[in-house]
Parts: sequence; C-alpha cells; structure tokens
Amino acid sequence: MTVTSLPPVAEALDGAVDLHCHSGPNPFSREFDHAEAARDGERLNMRGILVKSHHHNTVMDLLAMHRELDGIATPIFGGVALNAQVGGLNPYAVAMSLQMGGRAVWFPTFSSRCHCENEHHGFPESDYDIPNRIVDVVDGEGRLLDAAHEVIDLVAEADVLLSAGHLEPAQSALLFAAASERGVRRMILSHPNFVVDADVERCRQLAALGGYIEHEVGMYDPQGFRKWDPGLLMEWIRAIGPDRTVLSSDLGQRGRPMPVDAYMRVGEALLERGLSVAELRQVTQNNAAFLLGLDDERPAPVEGR
Repeated sequence: MTVTSLPPVAEALDGAVDLHCHSGPNPFSREFDHAEAARDGERLNMRGILVKSHHHNTVMDLLAMHRELDGIATPIFGGVALNAQVGGLNPYAVAMSLQMGGRAVWFPTFSSRCHCENEHHGFPESDYDIPNRIVDVVDGEGRLLDAAHEVIDLVAEADVLLSAGHLEPAQSALLFAAASERGVRRMILSHPNFVVDADVERCRQLAALGGYIEHEVGMYDPQGFRKWDPGLLMEWIRAIGPDRTVLSSDLGQRGRPMPVDAYMRVGEALLERGLSVAELRQVTQNNAAFLLGLDDERPAPVEGR
C-alpha cells in the first residue's frame, strides 16, 4: 500500500474502531480482503476492525489467514450473522463462533423479512446464485421465538456485541428489550435510514433500551455508495447524541473506497459542520471500542460541544 500524507482530521480519528467492514472472502465481490483491511486500518492506528459477512462465520476466515494477519498492528475480529446460510436463528452456530473468539452476533440481515420485502436497498451483485429464505424472529403473535432467546443468552454469557441486523424497528425494540433484561450490555442498530427505516423517535427508544445507533461513512462519502449529504448525518448525531452514536464504514464492496479514506472525508465534513473533536472521537472510537469489547466500561459522556 502506498504511504501518503494524511490530512489534519487523521489526528482526531487516531485509534478509530470500525464495527462494520465487509472485506473478503465473500460471495459478494469485494475490493479487499481482511488482511488488506487491517493494513488500511494501520493508517489511523485503528484499535480494531470487525469484519462482517452475511453468509458465514468470519472467525473462520481470520483463523485461516493468521499468517497474513501476523505483524499487522490493527487487530481484526469476526462474528456470525444469523441468515439462512448458517441455518437462521441457530444457537449452535452462535456457540461455535463465540467459542472460537467471535465478538459479534448479527440477527438476520438479508434473510430478515424486512430486508426481503424492502426493494430499495441495492445490494451488490454476486458471482453466485445465493439461496436465501426469510428468517423470522417472532411467532404469529409477535413474540420472540425461543431460539432468539437462546441466542440472546449466549451473547449475554460471552458479553459480546448483539446487532439487530436488518430487523424492522419494532422487532429491534423487542430484541433490545429482551436482551437488556437478560444482561446483554453491547447492542447496536445499523443504518437506521437504510433498509430498516427506523425514524429518530424509534432510535431514541432503542438508545433508551441501551442500544447504540450506527451510521456508515461509506454512505456519506462523496466517493462512496449513496453519496448522502453529511449534513444529514450531522442531524442524526445531534438528534440521538454522540454518546449513543457510532460511525462505521460498511465498506469493502467492489469499486468503493477504502474505509480509512471514507472516515477522513466524512470526519472532516462533520468537523466543518460543527462537530467537536471530542464528539468525533466519541462516535468513531470510544463507543465502538466498548461495543467491540476493547474497553470493558461504557465511555463517559462527551463534554459539551
């Protein structure tokens, strides 16, 4: 990788943690693999990267790539998403991933009913005909399935990150309430305004239940996916608060930028719009470090703007 000088915003982003990296291998076409993601992270002295696949347990990838990862300063972690490809709400798949060092469990993403019935997500193309089915998490009366409770208990015991995946907002609230009652400390909802369609009031409810709201710099980067106005991201941060907001990349797809570049462009745009350096560090580092288990205690509230 070519070493280039970094803009001033890099100092504010030093030590960032990415909870949503889609590096390969993967059935979807990827721009870079896990080792390349970790080397990219070294540019910001990243404390950690969580790699996510919609199809398989990424801990297996990392164990297989240990020689390539050896000597890279940025540590990289994996987990399992409970889509059809691993059997849906499969406590056995969760237990295996966690015992092998997994740091996250994603409830159904592209196998969720919300995702399958939502036509505006625009997922990347695949070289494979990927079989899929809807994986429901509630019964006909809207109650969490027993298997969901089994997964929650495994997450609580391991004290790792629980993601709502691509569940609809009401189901995410049901999940977070049950998880909080069962002792889960680390919970996150990804891209509320992409696929899952969770409005600000619902996100405030999820935050009150102990959850964090994650936004993706890859969607606000002018060279990224959606190319949304960073001003919209600033509105979200102010509405929910930096103490319950996380910025991740959601990058790795073919043809999209490297995560560090997107972090720097979006981070600079947020600083220009009035986000303080302390707030930027809260949403890119402190909160994510707690959620990934790099810090045991929830970060202290950020001081005034």
